[in-house]
Amino acid sequence: MATPDSDSLLAEQLLRFTRRVHRIQKRHIEQCGLGITPAQSRLLRTLAHWSSPPRMADLAERLEVVPRAVTTLVDGLEASGKVRRVPDPTNRRVIRIELTDDGRKALRELRGARRSAAAEILAPLSDDQRVVLGGLLDTLVDGAPERHCGRGPKR
Repeated sequence: MATPDSDSLLAEQLLRFTRRVHRIQKRHIEQCGLGITPAQSRLLRTLAHWSSPPRMADLAERLEVVPRAVTTLVDGLEASGKVRRVPDPTNRRVIRIELTDDGRKALRELRGARRSAAAEILAPLSDDQRVVLGGLLDTLVDGAPERHCGRGPKR
């Protein structure tokens, strides 16, 4: 059974690991030479999953950020030719965001950078350890019953 001290240690390890992952991914993205930030990379990946161009509000919701943050990201990506604002065909007051050919090309390069970063991060693990880690991460991503004030699951 986990103790409060071991939970604190795990929390600190997770935070340190998360910072390491971000540092390594940022370095690999920078090595691509695309001039894209990790946040812009995330927006491009998110855009790629839509079958039709989303509204900025849709992007903000999916990215779990405030709309103003999406505006800033889109401004930068639009200036570099990776995305463009397009009018909604049914409501002229609505603006949608779509990937350009340059944006799709950047996404392909970014995927390679992410794979390289993942290979570096996972290099110390054996195949069996990677399987275990994958299962643990699935559990953490899917979540557990909600806990309140450290007293166990909410009933």
